[in-house]
Amino acid sequence: MTYEPMMVPSRKPNRTTRTVLIVVGVVLTVCCVVGVCGGFWFYRSIKDAVKPVRVATAAYIDDVRAGNYPAAYGRLCGEIRETMTQADFARIQAAQLKIGSYEIVGVYVNNSNGRVTGTSTVEMVQEATGARMTQTMVLVKEDGEWRVCQ
Repeated sequence: MTYEPMMVPSRKPNRTTRTVLIVVGVVLTVCCVVGVCGGFWFYRSIKDAVKPVRVATAAYIDDVRAGNYPAAYGRLCGEIRETMTQADFARIQAAQLKIGSYEIVGVYVNNSNGRVTGTSTVEMVQEATGARMTQTMVLVKEDGEWRVCQ
């Protein structure tokens, strides 16, 4: 009599580890995609919030640099315009050293109890002396427009 081995069914491989790794990989991929998209959205919303403050600051400084004092005066908040005439403003600005170049290095927007304010930090170089100075400009939102209210 010959001996025939009994056919034993092959053992099913344990796929639990592979399934767990696939699920963990998919979850990590989804988390990374959501994180990147959320970060991009957050960056854009912050950039959109501070851009008008940056633009208003640059417009004010450009007007002062160009000697367009009536336009610069028009960019001031109502509180300052009530305490200073346009002629006084022009006289004060004309007496100061000219700004050669500038860079807006920081912008911050704050909404506290419905009063929206902004702060711009500007590094300027005086034209004649080359002296560097840093000035913080306070802006307020009046009638939908950002105005300088130092």
